[in-house]
Amino acid sequence: MSAGVDGAPQWSPDGARILFASTALKSGLWTISASGGAPQQLVAGGDIQIPRWSPDAKSVAYMSAKSGYPELWLASATGAEKQITKLGARINAFSWSPDGRWIAFSANRNGTFDIWKVNVASSQVYRLTAGPEYATYPAWTPDSKRIVYVRTDDSWTNHDIVVMDAAGDPGRIVLRDQNWFDYGTIWTNSSFGYPQVSPDGTRILFRSYRSGWLNYWTVAIEGGEAHPLTTELADQSDAEWSLDGKQVALISNHNGTTDLRVVQITGEHPEVIVAPRMGVVSSPHWSPDGNQITYVLATPTAPADLFAVSLRNSTRRQLTRSVPATASIPQMIEPEKITFPSSSGLVISAYLYKPETQTKARAAPAIVWIHGGPTSQFADTYSALVQFFVRKGYVVLLPNIRGSSGYGKKFEDANNGCWGHCDLEDVLAGVKYLKTLPYVDEKKMGITGTSYGGCMSMSAAAFAPGVFQAAIPMSGYGDWVSFMTYNTELRHSKLLAYELGPFPEKKEIYRYVSPVNAVSHVTTPVFLVQGGGPATSWRPGEDEPPASLEFARALEEAYKVYRYKTYVNRGEPSHVGPYYVSGRENTAQLALDMLAFFNQYLKDGVVDSFSQNEARATEPYARAASSF
Repeated sequence: MSAGVDGAPQWSPDGARILFASTALKSGLWTISASGGAPQQLVAGGDIQIPRWSPDAKSVAYMSAKSGYPELWLASATGAEKQITKLGARINAFSWSPDGRWIAFSANRNGTFDIWKVNVASSQVYRLTAGPEYATYPAWTPDSKRIVYVRTDDSWTNHDIVVMDAAGDPGRIVLRDQNWFDYGTIWTNSSFGYPQVSPDGTRILFRSYRSGWLNYWTVAIEGGEAHPLTTELADQSDAEWSLDGKQVALISNHNGTTDLRVVQITGEHPEVIVAPRMGVVSSPHWSPDGNQITYVLATPTAPADLFAVSLRNSTRRQLTRSVPATASIPQMIEPEKITFPSSSGLVISAYLYKPETQTKARAAPAIVWIHGGPTSQFADTYSALVQFFVRKGYVVLLPNIRGSSGYGKKFEDANNGCWGHCDLEDVLAGVKYLKTLPYVDEKKMGITGTSYGGCMSMSAAAFAPGVFQAAIPMSGYGDWVSFMTYNTELRHSKLLAYELGPFPEKKEIYRYVSPVNAVSHVTTPVFLVQGGGPATSWRPGEDEPPASLEFARALEEAYKVYRYKTYVNRGEPSHVGPYYVSGRENTAQLALDMLAFFNQYLKDGVVDSFSQNEARATEPYARAASSF
């Protein structure tokens, strides 16, 4: 039986079973014997987040909005479910007390996020903090007497690690970490994450940008100077203490390839435990006896699955299979990792996908694919949509343009104030690179991407006319000034304030980075895509945002060639919101619609006798953001 892995796997405290979330075949919570075998479904349904074993391994706590609003639930070992909170509040993180009596969680019921706790036996809820800051990501000390949590300021850039008595008191600041904007502050996927208390209760492990890279540091729980766990010019993530507190398992990211390392607290050189040639290792979790670590591995040719590695003899076992061994699937294409030079002395890393049969005589059209974020990264993971286009005869380039994560803070902040302009230079450098390849048709270039990738696709059409012959912006925004009038997500407002400046004080920058103001220059046929429908079960009837429609109307007014389509999301609510296309039926239709559009404009056989002067493409918009 196949069961792909979506959520972080966890050993049960008794070491008998491993818990994970999955959407392959049947969505829900699953367990699998630590020795392998067929997974067993514990709880059905896709609306399950951050599952956690109880300390006695008799139940699993998780967050779900299936009762109408995000609440905490318990599932017994037999699958019987019980709702233990009824706050009607946004919950974003929780953790069990080591004695199993309490669950601490962060929730917004009174205007901002506070720390709460619930008695597991009685379901009695207590509010422990109050104040204007965002109090999130609670963790317990081993004696279950204190709670350590993160307190973030209103800009989401400065974080305090606070320790307080579990009964509730003002607490005291253990450490202050500054100048790191965390886009996921109030979501379940915060980059700063939980402060992790060592098993002996003396030190706290936390993630920080203070070295210029996302590395792990430790600080005494009583306060004092922080020390790096192990420094490297690479981003680290997913750290976890061993149960004896002598080691930490973590993930290290090197240009999109991630490996699993074990670091001794004594400061010895980290030992690389799992190092794929190409792939993404994530979510390590120690076995209770400390002899094994489970992890998730995904590659560009295979979806994520659960593995275990022995620390005694380095043997590895695959525990789940996203794709059944008997399944007949097309051959997947492994990308090549390449680099190319761009402006400002930058070197851009990218993934290059090539169709299996390419000759100079039959040059292929190319698609530049832009990731979302903009603070995100293409990594060694599987993309069904990219694989689909490569099999259809397209060369596909996935660049990690400036503003991407994974290359240090300086690179991540390099597009602040100049969205769609300075980072567009990296996109154009990617096009220049593609045109050096003998198997690429230099006159047939497409661009696409979702979210910020959709924004960049609009910017490419407006700010670099003539470079691309087809553009498919998916769930993008073309007018950031207008965006501020209908935006309903606080994290978006915080992101724009950090990267573009406060609005309306910096309104000129917002106007400068809005491609809707340059649609008169567009020469590229554009296919605008977005989703529709309610974002969650507790926010029904939400109107579609006008973002893509605004850009479509501007193109219509300027008599440009474009198409516009909304894919109504049905079935289970989407955790990513209504604006993104979701669901198997919608995504399958989207792939066909994209293929038809790209085929029409990139495989039409039309010979263009006029060469475009790319040097002029961005000339009217080449002003530096600093001029504002």
